[in-house]
Amino acid sequence: MEQYSYDIKIPKARIAVLIGKSGEIKKKLEEETKTKLNIDSTEGDVEVQGSDAIGLLSAKEIIKAIGRGFNPEVALLLLKPEYVLTILILNDYGKKVNIQNRLKGRVIGKEGKTRELIEEHTETNVSIYGKTISIIGESQNVAIARKAIESLLTGSPHAPVYKWLEKKRRDLFEMKIKESHYRKE
Repeated sequence: MEQYSYDIKIPKARIAVLIGKSGEIKKKLEEETKTKLNIDSTEGDVEVQGSDAIGLLSAKEIIKAIGRGFNPEVALLLLKPEYVLTILILNDYGKKVNIQNRLKGRVIGKEGKTRELIEEHTETNVSIYGKTISIIGESQNVAIARKAIESLLTGSPHAPVYKWLEKKRRDLFEMKIKESHYRKE
């Protein structure tokens, strides 16, 4: 069987998280995705090898998520086919460090309330790490969270974004009720 490989660079500070205590995260990731990880902890380089293309792609996304600040348990949700990772790059919204810090603050909110509200209303996980804001969740929910975050990054006031999120939360809830109703019939 043909072997494929990907090279991924993650922050050195996240290598220990990827490996886990006694190598447990690395081992679990290798088992779940049927891949082999070669980690260079001095450079932050991770080589993923395997013959299963889907497993390789899943491993790549999970490693990327851990590198973007997610804890491994959340990153491993990407093993589910309906879960996706989206990364917003703050350089696209402001080049200067002080502007990026202000933008991160807008998304985090006072005492983390804005980020928490986005996560709760969209059933996603949001990580703000370095110069990125990353989202993990089901694709339709990630799209909603992304739109809310982009609105905040482009200067929309918080109140209308919260109101829009509340409406989207109701829409998602109604859609779930309809789906469960159709399954019963």
